[in-house]
Amino acid sequence: MAHHNSVLGGGGIHHVALKTKNWDASLAFYKEVLGFAEKITWAYPDGNRAGMFDTGGGSYLEIFENHIDTSATNGVLMHIAIRAADVNAVTERVRAAGCKVTIEPKDVTIQTTNGAGPVPVRIAFFEGPNGEIWELFENTLT
Repeated sequence: MAHHNSVLGGGGIHHVALKTKNWDASLAFYKEVLGFAEKITWAYPDGNRAGMFDTGGGSYLEIFENHIDTSATNGVLMHIAIRAADVNAVTERVRAAGCKVTIEPKDVTIQTTNGAGPVPVRIAFFEGPNGEIWELFENTLT
């Protein structure tokens, strides 16, 4: 069962926000390749658009169109991890969509230091359409 954060009144990550120069390509990728659902979108007076896309399980990816700056290189965001029931299958979808797979699917056992015991996971990493790093994360314990 998920932890209920009494300080926040529930808690959990609501969304991660990314910038994009190519709104249409980003939407196509996140909706068609990764299966995210459009929840809300809006526009700004300068013509840039934004939206929230449900990743599944109640967490969102928020995308902001920004024609000037989208560099993710050396930014503060290391990666975004999303749950996947089948890391291998999703890796092939993102590869077929033209994304660079930076770490092929592999099994890893996280050796915890808090007494929780070993946590087996299957992971893969890829670069998204805006240079952001995504992790596909498959496990049953966390």
